[in-house]
Amino acid sequence: MKRLLAWLMSGVVLAGLLVTLLLPSTALAEDRRNVADDKIAETAGKVDLNNSSVRRFQQYPGMYPTLAGKIVLGGPYQSVDDVLKLDLTPRQKELFDKYKANFTVTPPSIALNEGFDRINDGVYR
Repeated sequence: MKRLLAWLMSGVVLAGLLVTLLLPSTALAEDRRNVADDKIAETAGKVDLNNSSVRRFQQYPGMYPTLAGKIVLGGPYQSVDDVLKLDLTPRQKELFDKYKANFTVTPPSIALNEGFDRINDGVYR
C-alpha cells in the first residue's frame, strides 16, 4: 500500500512538472513592471527633480535636507535650470551648480508624487 501511494505521489509530481514546462510562462520578470519602475528607469541613474523624494539627495553633501526640501517642494520643473529660479542662498546655488550634472527632469508621475511621499518616503537606513 505504501509503495502504491508513493508511486501515485511521484506521478502527480511528475505531471505537475510536465505541465509547468509545457505551458507558457505568464509572469516573466520583464512583465512585472509598474508605472513607478518605468519612471525610475527613465532617469538613467540620475535624480529626477520632479519625481524624487528628499532622501535621494543624501548622496550629495550639503543638499540634504534643507536644499533638497526646497527643490522637492518647488517643482514641477521644465528643466534642471528652473531650480535656480527658487529663492536660494548663494551657497545653495553654488551647491546646486556643483551637482547639476547628476539631475534630470521628467514629467511628474502620480505614482511617485502621491501624498507626502516626496518628503518622507519611508526609506530608512
